[in-house]
Amino acid sequence: MGFKCGIVGLPNVGKSTLFNALTATAAAEAANYPFCTIEPNVGRVAVPDTRLEQCAVLAKSAKLVPTQLEFVDIAGLVRGASRGEGLGNQFLGHIREVDAIVHVLRCFEDGNITHVEGRIDPVGDAETVETELLLSDLESVERRIANHQKKAKGGDKEAKAALAVLEPVLEALREGKAARTVDLGPGTAALLRPHQLLSAKPVLYVCNVEEASAATGNAFSERVAVMAKAAGARMVVISAAIEAEVAQLESPEDKKEFLDSLGLEETGLARIIRTGHDLLGLITYFTIGPKEAHAWTIAVGTKAPQAAGTIHSDFERGFIAAETVGCADFIALGGESAAKEAGRMRLEGREYVVQDGDIMNFRFNV
Repeated sequence: MGFKCGIVGLPNVGKSTLFNALTATAAAEAANYPFCTIEPNVGRVAVPDTRLEQCAVLAKSAKLVPTQLEFVDIAGLVRGASRGEGLGNQFLGHIREVDAIVHVLRCFEDGNITHVEGRIDPVGDAETVETELLLSDLESVERRIANHQKKAKGGDKEAKAALAVLEPVLEALREGKAARTVDLGPGTAALLRPHQLLSAKPVLYVCNVEEASAATGNAFSERVAVMAKAAGARMVVISAAIEAEVAQLESPEDKKEFLDSLGLEETGLARIIRTGHDLLGLITYFTIGPKEAHAWTIAVGTKAPQAAGTIHSDFERGFIAAETVGCADFIALGGESAAKEAGRMRLEGREYVVQDGDIMNFRFNV
């Protein structure tokens, strides 16, 4: 399991350029006019993880299988999208299908690239898109509540349960607050998920700055940082132009040299992935052997049998136990045999909660 991120934003903020760079393809046309992306482009990228690479070397694995991250490049939203302006509800429908929103904000000035609203104001852009999501949700929730109220009067338990979720959400939306800000108690996200509300999606703000500001940010990104902190949201600073250049370099050495010359320790992709994993509450565990070193993505709090189920349902159904060692110990000690000799390999049962970086060998019987 990976996760699907929808890249959204106003036209001409760098969405398609970022998408092309992240997926190292030219699948999405980057052009200086609105709506150059008519259908959502989907690209899958390997999630870079040095731990997987180090473990594979120690285990002499013949094959490396990293986990996958899916990006969906969604055409630019404009003011009035919730009323059908631009390509309107078609775009909003595409957003509804993703797990998280990567909201690209233009934080650079360039007279050769027009801005759909004639000014550079990333905070204003964020508010424009957020407003359209809120308005779309408001219409949807009002309609659903009306339907559920009729059913609830007839004693429908599911309708009553839905109203308990939707009514506080409606109150928040009418106050201009996103659905994700509503606290419904433990499992809030799970309660909201079936309703597919746009403003319930976790948001990662991506500040697209000019190349010179990629390492430090600029005045525009500083304003976004203040906004994100106030909203309890996440943000990263990248330069889509730099990411496009890095994507063209073939060797890891060339990429590192290029990034070093700009004062960057890692690519924007790595920062987006790391922040995205944290945003969605995801962790990675590994299965390591001579045939392959494989990374698997699961949710925080997943127990061993369910983690085994991400490999195959038989593993979960017939789960007995899991031989487990942390990858830090595996790497530091020099592999599986040394980890066992040092007493770092342990046997975990059905109630074990898998930790990020665990290397697991499942015992099962179907």
